[in-house]
Amino acid sequence: MMGAQYYGADSENGDRIEDPSEDALFMMISDLNNSDNTFVVVQPDEDDPVWFATVAVLDEGGYEIVRRDTVRNEHKVTTATSIDAIALDLTKWSAARDFPGRPTRQVTDY
Repeated sequence: MMGAQYYGADSENGDRIEDPSEDALFMMISDLNNSDNTFVVVQPDEDDPVWFATVAVLDEGGYEIVRRDTVRNEHKVTTATSIDAIALDLTKWSAARDFPGRPTRQVTDY
């Protein structure tokens, strides 16, 4: 079995992706709707996560993005309509988070 994942993305309808890529987040956000799959949560796989981000469908269209990081005393709420931009932003933001007790994540070019 592989070691613990850094973080995961969970949608209201039960979909889960471990260490989601930008493309995976794009697909999860694209699948959101106004009835039974209204949000996606990205957070570390731990009992009391120190950070999280959510993307929720707005009734008037577009998405509300909430980013919270208790270590950095950050709480930001924004709205956006571009799923591309949201997925890219969340990928970068999540990669920059602290993962207590885990090695610093190295970003490499393939």
